[in-house]
Amino acid sequence: MNVKIGKIASLALAAAIFAGAVQANTVLTVANWLPPSHPLVSDVIVPLTEQIAEATGGEVTANMLPAPLGPPAAHYDFAVNGVADITFGVLGYTPGRFKTTNIAEIPFLGDSAEATSVAYWRTWDAMLKQSGEFDDVKVLAVFTHGPGEIFLKDGDASAIDLLAGKKLRVGGGIVHEVASKLGAVPVEGPSSKAYELLSQGVADGILFPYESVAFFKLIPQLKVGVSVPGGLYNTAFYIVMNKAKFESLTPEQQAQIDSVTGEALSRMAGKMWDTVDAKGLTEMEGKIAVTPATDAQLAAWKESLAPIIAAKIAEVSERGVDGQAAYEMMLKEIAAESAGK
Repeated sequence: MNVKIGKIASLALAAAIFAGAVQANTVLTVANWLPPSHPLVSDVIVPLTEQIAEATGGEVTANMLPAPLGPPAAHYDFAVNGVADITFGVLGYTPGRFKTTNIAEIPFLGDSAEATSVAYWRTWDAMLKQSGEFDDVKVLAVFTHGPGEIFLKDGDASAIDLLAGKKLRVGGGIVHEVASKLGAVPVEGPSSKAYELLSQGVADGILFPYESVAFFKLIPQLKVGVSVPGGLYNTAFYIVMNKAKFESLTPEQQAQIDSVTGEALSRMAGKMWDTVDAKGLTEMEGKIAVTPATDAQLAAWKESLAPIIAAKIAEVSERGVDGQAAYEMMLKEIAAESAGK
């Protein structure tokens, strides 16, 4: 009788331990608004989910939701409110909400997304996070895509007033002001609407990195390309996690997730953009005539955009951060990363 009771007790204990182990496993939901084939999804977000599972020994896994929960601009708040556990997106899709991101979007920063992304993370971690703009989430990464270039249906690629009167599709953020200052008429819309805007004649051109022109199948719509040293603009991205969800994890699990996010994740995202930008430029060969901006163009554009750069740095300072010091740190870190390539 005692043997039977002992066996029953052992089985009950084993079942309780197993149930506890099952309950200890955490599944994170990941929201997505891009096609699954987009490199930001396939080469960054999906690998991130795999790295989280590996780092935590399978105790924390992350599953991408099968359909978008809402428009791209809503995804940051999905993480804030716990509608999804992890989200990503473009900070400029909510104009005016974030100011410290100006540091990563200012023109003429650098030619490598990896360098600007790593520099952005380091500057954010050292200085920009003090603004409190991201206090309502756990920040997993901040990064930029490759330098933004000029693409038009037609025009004189060497003209200083190349953009005068041109209707240009732009995302949110500083790129809107850049386009306006150079004489263009900004047409705002998410990247997924770019083909529609160009094909229907709503836009005469677009400011985009090389990758995006190729991915969104815009090459047949465009004939003229101008590459701008350092980029005419950059776009700042985020990957964030619901704060309460992160804090519900054990200290060990939090440290394990930290080990595969932060600078490492920002670098992975930047490296991805560099890789796909190179592929996008190759796809344009013989279809879009891409020429470097002339010295005269660059000098004129830098002069025109100097007030915008100064104003954006001042906006960062309004959030309680030394904007000029942050800008200088960003440039220093970009130079250091670029020198190592």
